[in-house]
Amino acid sequence: MLNLPGFAPKWSAPPLSATEIDDRRWLAAAASLARRGLPLARPNPAVGALIVRDGKVVASGWTGDGGRPHAEAVALERAGDAARGAALYVTLEPCAHLSPRGPACADLVAASGLARVVIGCPDPDPRTAGAGIARLREAGIDVAVVPSPEAEATLAPYLTLRRLGRPHVTLKLATSLDGCIAMADGTSRWITGDAARAHAHALRARCDAILVGGGTLRADDPALDVRLPGLEHRSPQRWVLSRGAAPEGWRALAAPGDIAGMDVVLSLLVEGGAAAAAAFLKAGLVDRLLLYRAPILLGAGLPCLADIGLASLDAAHGRWQLSDRRQLGSDTMEVYESVPCSPE
Repeated sequence: MLNLPGFAPKWSAPPLSATEIDDRRWLAAAASLARRGLPLARPNPAVGALIVRDGKVVASGWTGDGGRPHAEAVALERAGDAARGAALYVTLEPCAHLSPRGPACADLVAASGLARVVIGCPDPDPRTAGAGIARLREAGIDVAVVPSPEAEATLAPYLTLRRLGRPHVTLKLATSLDGCIAMADGTSRWITGDAARAHAHALRARCDAILVGGGTLRADDPALDVRLPGLEHRSPQRWVLSRGAAPEGWRALAAPGDIAGMDVVLSLLVEGGAAAAAAFLKAGLVDRLLLYRAPILLGAGLPCLADIGLASLDAAHGRWQLSDRRQLGSDTMEVYESVPCSPE
């Protein structure tokens, strides 16, 4: 390698082994299964599990409605004796605590005859928190923890609740190229096209609750339901950011900081308008920013955000990291994850 003065060679990670590549691939597949449990698995996390032998799927499972049965239990029941000597890929560490609703998954897995278990994310629940992994190893099972971005993404609502004591918050904005959410007179139907709106409804179907500001409720009287065939029953709870009484069919949240008190809500979707969006950003409560951008210009339209309290331009940098970008018809969708601030 040519080393020039003043230039250090760029470090590169060692190549992954075939086993590591397979582990990550199967965990990503298990994460895809986990999405089928969102949001109906609440109050439990939505987990996905695959049992694999000789490169082929023997059985699969995901968390059932209401949190039971667990993904591992489903996969093991479907696999039967074929689980012996096989590998289990599961997005979250198997639970180690007993429940009136069923046995601990760590005990089921330990008695299954599985040869190997690959886990995408340790469980922060203090009742499990490493105890599930320890129980499997005590049973002679080879256990590997392979960090999986796909598994973490599907578990984000649960992990946020466990780590921060509040729901995971996604802020959705649908804007023109110049950052407007409506014409100056408030007309906003429709800025984005059919594909983007269908994607937004699929997002609603994976959330426990959806919130708008009081101004949006009074001006638009939005339904906030899921209008996709077969998914109408997954319409989320409807919340309004207001210190006043909520109308029938709605619940009121007095301030963004009160989200810790939302009952049985793991994931909250904030759909605006500008004041509600700014309030959650200013409070530092937005975990994911979902931006639908239409290829139009509105000029003197209504901006997507009100003041979010930035004291300087420097404070705006480094807060968001792009995690996904795709084309939806003529519109562009971008997903940004919040970057935790470094301690002083």
